[in-house]
Amino acid sequence: MTQRMGMVIGIHPDKIGAYKKLHADVWPDVLKRLKQSGISNYSIFLREPENLMFGYWEYDGADFEADMAAIAADEVTRQWWALCGPMQAPLPTRNSDEWWADMQQVFYMA
Repeated sequence: MTQRMGMVIGIHPDKIGAYKKLHADVWPDVLKRLKQSGISNYSIFLREPENLMFGYWEYDGADFEADMAAIAADEVTRQWWALCGPMQAPLPTRNSDEWWADMQQVFYMA
C-alpha cells in the first residue's frame, strides 16, 4: 500500500540559487538509492518569500524504518546531504529525530 508523505523545512535565502542548481541535476546514485528504498514521485516545492520548502514522496516498500536506514547508510547519499544540509534551515518546532519536519496528511483525492 502506498504511503504519501509530506515534510517541510526552511532554506537560507542566500542558498536558494545553489540549492535549485544542485537539484536540477541530482546525482544518479542518490536517485537510485531512493528508488531501491521504495521512494517514488518525490517532489520539492519552494515558497518564497517565506523560504519554506515542502517535500512530498510516495513510499511503496515493506519496511519503512529499514529502508530509511539504508538511505542514511549510503555513502553517496551522505555526501549529497553534506552539500544540501548547510543550505537548509530546519524548523525549531520539529521533532528531535527529524531534519525535515513531518507533516500530517489531512486530505487526499485520487
